[in-house]
Amino acid sequence: MTIPNSLVRDAVESDIAACIEINHSYTTDYVWQMTIMPDTSGLQVRFRKERLPRAIETTYEITKERLQSALPKETCFLVLQRKEGDKGIIGYLTMRYNPVHKIAVVQDIVIDKPYRRMKLGSRLLSIARRWALEHDAVQLMVETQTKNFPAIAFCQRRGLTFCGFNDQYYRNQDIAIFFGQALR
Repeated sequence: MTIPNSLVRDAVESDIAACIEINHSYTTDYVWQMTIMPDTSGLQVRFRKERLPRAIETTYEITKERLQSALPKETCFLVLQRKEGDKGIIGYLTMRYNPVHKIAVVQDIVIDKPYRRMKLGSRLLSIARRWALEHDAVQLMVETQTKNFPAIAFCQRRGLTFCGFNDQYYRNQDIAIFFGQALR
């Protein structure tokens, strides 16, 4: 498949339904396994890439409320839209900005399944990086789940490095891991 002729623009309220309709599933053969080991000086936390016995397909959870919370001007909500044909939305990115700590955190990067592996996620991330710089951010972070190995690999290929985790982050009890990169 050829890369679609597309444009990236700020999202509006009427884009939310189309964003929810995008295929949010992914398949993975790996996860990051977290182990917490007490030792004499405290705790040791270790993440390791673990091959699964078989590939699993998981659907990334998204809600209308979550996307609506990304609409205000102090957040970044980008949509990737085809220029031709049905002009449908084929991807999106949401990012919140913490002005106190000057950190921009990408919460969602989603590309519809038929358009994956065409560098469209990289395009969205590049535009989000510019948005973060324009808003005086000094750090860019991406959040994902330990079981979303395609997202982990995406972050690592784009030069982001592991910078933390939260084992109580998601409503479904998935562990959040964070990848970061200095912007300045």
